[in-house]
Amino acid sequence: MADELPMLEVEAAKARAAALLLAFRHGNQLSFDAQLERLFAEHAEREVATLLVWIAAEAVRKAYVPEAGDRVLRALARRAPADTTGVLLDEDGACPATLIEAVHAGDVAGVRALVAATPDTTYLVGGLLQAVAMMLPLLPDGECDEITAELRRRHGGRGVQVPEARRR
Repeated sequence: MADELPMLEVEAAKARAAALLLAFRHGNQLSFDAQLERLFAEHAEREVATLLVWIAAEAVRKAYVPEAGDRVLRALARRAPADTTGVLLDEDGACPATLIEAVHAGDVAGVRALVAATPDTTYLVGGLLQAVAMMLPLLPDGECDEITAELRRRHGGRGVQVPEARRR
């Protein structure tokens, strides 16, 4: 039809929508904001809204049978927050302290449950890295060198010789 977008433009719009969706899915607020700003700068507000509707429609179409799709969309509309200025990020739900406590207690099931419940573990691993950095100064002299030497032995690849950090 004459009034329809050319297929190349439709595919480009889908690619922009996919980039926005990935940033949102992974809780990357900076990337999401940058993608959204780029969309608003390059395209009309109507197109941005169309992209978001396309994302939702595709998700519902692929996940639900047609008669259930409308019920799902109605439920989403009812649950929409009155204040939409904030977006809940994975960062808000990831708790590295809980992960450290579970590891320290040897709670394998707890660690698995926490990791499984975290859609994007980037913030969880980032918090764990921060905790390790906070713990390093508390290690007795030589312990850090021994740990790093052991890690190099395990992950350094074949043929890499690393001397003992301290003699036993």
